Amino acid sequence: MVDTQVRPSDVTKFPIIDAMLTIPRELYVPENKREAAYVGENIPLAPGRVVLEPRTLAKLLDALDIQPTEVVLDIGSGLGYSTAVVARLADFVVAVEDDEALAEEAQRLLSGQGIDNAAVMTGDLVGGAAKSAPYDVIVLQGAVEEIPAALLDQIKDGGRIGAIFAEGALGVVRVGYKIDGVINWRFAFNAGAPVLPGFARSRAFAL
Repeated sequence: MVDTQVRPSDVTKFPIIDAMLTIPRELYVPENKREAAYVGENIPLAPGRVVLEPRTLAKLLDALDIQPTEVVLDIGSGLGYSTAVVARLADFVVAVEDDEALAEEAQRLLSGQGIDNAAVMTGDLVGGAAKSAPYDVIVLQGAVEEIPAALLDQIKDGGRIGAIFAEGALGVVRVGYKIDGVINWRFAFNAGAPVLPGFARSRAFAL
């Protein structure tokens, strides 16, 4: 996976390579999909929910450049694969998952792997985890059409956020840098994923 999907995508930061070589991805996907754990595509978890393909996750983390002293909020963590990888890069990870069964299993898997610098919380994805804010980095494990201000408020000034923006058939990954309270977005690369619950744009009613 790393040699065929991650390194060829110009991801060269050693901590990311090491994390993706170390974390057993097959443990963090549904049991009936373990044979496909290392394929280069999103793996379905639940309706509208996926484990992001290795290339997308690696390039997103590469663009965010997470440091060992930073606290990260992982939105839509599913069974915890992204949280496990980020935990190898960061000081601490707060994961938010709105599916209680997925959240409980994710915490069990992380604990079983000895990953003690991550905590999984159950709650609405759009709400984030305000009690532990602010965060150095927020990363979303799925696409968005818009991001609520309440979530952006949970980023430290000088921090950043990475997300896939759903734009037609092709998604665009952007990294937002918070400077003086304002998010400045920069293009990173193209990728696709289902829109996370709560992150669809409100549709205006028209006659």
